[in-house]
Amino acid sequence: MPELPASVRVSLWVTHAWASGSPLEDALVRAMPDVDHVDGDLARLATWHGFGERALLVALPAPGDLLGMPGASGEARGAAAAAGECVYVPGIGGMLVPTISTYGSGTLVGTRVDWTAYDADPVPRHRVEALEASQLERHLREQLMVATEAIDSAGGQPFGGTAARELADAALGGQWGLPSGLPGRAARVIALAGTVGRIADVALTAPDGALTASESGRRTALLRGLQRNADHALADATNAACAVIAGWRPA
Repeated sequence: MPELPASVRVSLWVTHAWASGSPLEDALVRAMPDVDHVDGDLARLATWHGFGERALLVALPAPGDLLGMPGASGEARGAAAAAGECVYVPGIGGMLVPTISTYGSGTLVGTRVDWTAYDADPVPRHRVEALEASQLERHLREQLMVATEAIDSAGGQPFGGTAARELADAALGGQWGLPSGLPGRAARVIALAGTVGRIADVALTAPDGALTASESGRRTALLRGLQRNADHALADATNAACAVIAGWRPA
């Protein structure tokens, strides 16, 4: 099953650690087990919690699409858009943006993540409390159906057999290495959105079998739209789960 963005995993594991009182260091290790070296401004997490923050939220922006991000400087928003992800706290405001890179050579290549802190505006808690996993799931499934039909009509092969199997696995639910006790509906949306996003990623780089340049361009635009919709649903479902973990709303 494809992995989730680092910021999604860190958001859930850190919020879980804050709620349960478990060590923050353990949460970060469990959130990023595939990363060989982590560095940067992660001390901000303890500082934020000390000031009363109970939920670490996530945004998955892209250049030209900053939906879900807190207000921040152009530098901060640009860094998050370039990274495609960030985590933030809603109460006092503040944001961490990861930079993912590799080091070494040959067979000895490692992955590192460096987190950079930026100032950000507070976000009203009621915006997060209003997120309903059931609505998110219904909306994403509708978007997937519409996109699949449109891509099919554009020509080429929309999704291959492997992608279809991954989508079926997501519908059945998977663990994805996430904390236990996540609200079930939100966990399903996280799995579905993560899988749909991964399918779109793969489809954008795979031969499309389209007959003309026009068909290929339309297919690419549709896949990118589906990719963004999946990212929006993934961020919202993650934040909905964090709201429950933090005790802001019932499961």
